[in-house]
Amino acid sequence: MIALVLKRIGLLIATVFTATTLLFALIHASGDPTDGFLAPGASSDLREATRHRLHLDQPLPEQYARFLWNGMTGQFGDSWRDRQPATDAIFARLPATLELMFCAVVMAVVLGVALGVTTAWLRNTWVKGGLRVVTLLGQAVPSFWLGTLLILLFAVKLDWLPSSGNQGWQAMILPGITLALYPASVIARLLESGLRDASTRAFVTVARAKGLSRPVILLRHVLPNAMMPVLGYVGLQVSFLVGGSVIVESVFAYPGLGRFVLQAATERDLPVIQAFVVTVAVLVVLGNLVIDLLALVFDPRMRDQQEGAAVFG
Repeated sequence: MIALVLKRIGLLIATVFTATTLLFALIHASGDPTDGFLAPGASSDLREATRHRLHLDQPLPEQYARFLWNGMTGQFGDSWRDRQPATDAIFARLPATLELMFCAVVMAVVLGVALGVTTAWLRNTWVKGGLRVVTLLGQAVPSFWLGTLLILLFAVKLDWLPSSGNQGWQAMILPGITLALYPASVIARLLESGLRDASTRAFVTVARAKGLSRPVILLRHVLPNAMMPVLGYVGLQVSFLVGGSVIVESVFAYPGLGRFVLQAATERDLPVIQAFVVTVAVLVVLGNLVIDLLALVFDPRMRDQQEGAAVFG
């Protein structure tokens, strides 16, 4: 367990270093960073004064060293546009995005597991084929189009749910569904395939020989063995959900990180972008650590591997 945590800490450091380096290179390769937040007709004196205030007139190696140190220590400085601490700006909007991501993950797992188990449980019927078509449509429908349709139906026509904001749990339903549909469809297909594969293993034959019923075999023996690919996929979705929230938050006027960081990117607000990248890197590593711990619970073989690694070094 300690070795796993130490590996994740090393991965976090490597991820932050790589992400901040690429970010620095891309920002400076795209031209003068001050072009993003200064007016097009700004005087040369104002531009030079701004560059001096932001240390952009120093050599690139010095700028990179300061930039890298800020990324490692979490001291990102003030936003170039708003002149407020970048960390405060990110953390002020982070809870709303985390709520949306958590809601989407729960919806995706519940819906995906339900569809996957149901599809695997059914015999070759038209219902099974219909569920497979639903999962394919879930992967094919663009999130911005789905979000717009949900607003028109449930907010405008039926007036059941709010179309924007984050006031109350009702406001989380439509953006949560929009963000969760694609991962839920993938989870359903992964789980159906995993259940079919696990049902052919020897332990299922032994369970049947013991006289266990089909539901008991499915839920107690087959499902835990088929959950490993699903857990791995959920861990990967942490970063993708952050990216997907940019579109979803724009469609639903949701006051989270998505729209704020998108505007910062268009204006080359480097401190805000850096704070966002480091925050996402921490979330991804922590999310994958949680997934690894859950995998130890679902798969006893991984516990044996961890114990063997601890014994034999």
